[in-house]
Amino acid sequence: MTSRRRFLAGITAATLMPRVTWADAGSPAFLGAAKDSQGAYGLYGLDENAQIIFRVPLPARGHAAAAHPTVPEAVGFARRPGTFAVVVNCVDGTVMHRLDAPQGRHFMGHGVFVNGGDLLVTPENNYAERKGVLGLWDWRRGYARVGEAATGGIGPHDIKRLADGALVVANGGIFTHPDHGEGRDKLNIDTMQPSLTYMSRDFEITEQVTLDAALHHNSIRHLSVGADGQVAFAMQWEGDADETVPLLGLHRRGEAPVLASAPDMDQARMKNYAGSVAFSGDGREVAITSPKGGLMQRYAPDGQYLGAVTRMDICGLAPRGAGWLGSDGLGGLMEIGQGLRPLMVAEGLMWDNHLVSLAALV
Repeated sequence: MTSRRRFLAGITAATLMPRVTWADAGSPAFLGAAKDSQGAYGLYGLDENAQIIFRVPLPARGHAAAAHPTVPEAVGFARRPGTFAVVVNCVDGTVMHRLDAPQGRHFMGHGVFVNGGDLLVTPENNYAERKGVLGLWDWRRGYARVGEAATGGIGPHDIKRLADGALVVANGGIFTHPDHGEGRDKLNIDTMQPSLTYMSRDFEITEQVTLDAALHHNSIRHLSVGADGQVAFAMQWEGDADETVPLLGLHRRGEAPVLASAPDMDQARMKNYAGSVAFSGDGREVAITSPKGGLMQRYAPDGQYLGAVTRMDICGLAPRGAGWLGSDGLGGLMEIGQGLRPLMVAEGLMWDNHLVSLAALV
């Protein structure tokens, strides 16, 4: 009887214990990776006004992050190709877990939580078998590796969850191997075949979208999902540098993709490279950035070009208000609509490629 009373008392105590939430981490609105003036890397939490709330050290250069939907944990991913990801407690700044890619795999810089946060999904390069996979990590078991699923392509880079629980994966099409050029040499440019892959909640491929043969060098890299399920994908051209090609694709399941371009002068300024993509906060526009060109382009969801915003080394982009929050490699964080308004300059910081919005979580 005593043991039973203790057991029930333990359950009651656990139930009454306040659960730690994102509010305990200052209710951050965004996450971003950066390098400081001393050469140290970190993952930063930002409030709605782009002020820094917290910094968590990273062991090497970060790329993007995945935020748990209910508890203040974030997974910071190494820049591709990376063999580590770190799970950080965004309240006290401690590293809770380090995830190491299995033998023959490396991470691609992105990930997403599914099943209410019970499962972390990581795009990976299975270079041993020359194919792309999704790594599956069980949050409730301390991020134990519990399986993987093929993405139907090579070089999966970004991944997003749709409202119905399905997933969309950007297969960049580029094969790399750690024994070649520190893992960044592109070894199959002549035969690369990028694709947009949709997968069920059970990780079965349900639909794949490929580009016309003339655009097979256009690597599909980054994704954003609109409130109505429309997918925007940003591309990076690996073909003839003298060509100018579309860098934004728009797609709805069951339909053909729409490839969007700007007038020739603005399209050329992008230098065939789109670093990030995001729908605006009100969902009425979608934008892509080019740090190489120092330019952000705005489009309507039907692909109509709406104009450009100039900013040196702009790359990170996330919905904010009716527009976006942008970041650059000079420490700048800015509000963007039809124009640009600086919010904060973090002296000595170099923001990396992506900003992650936590608006749906906090």
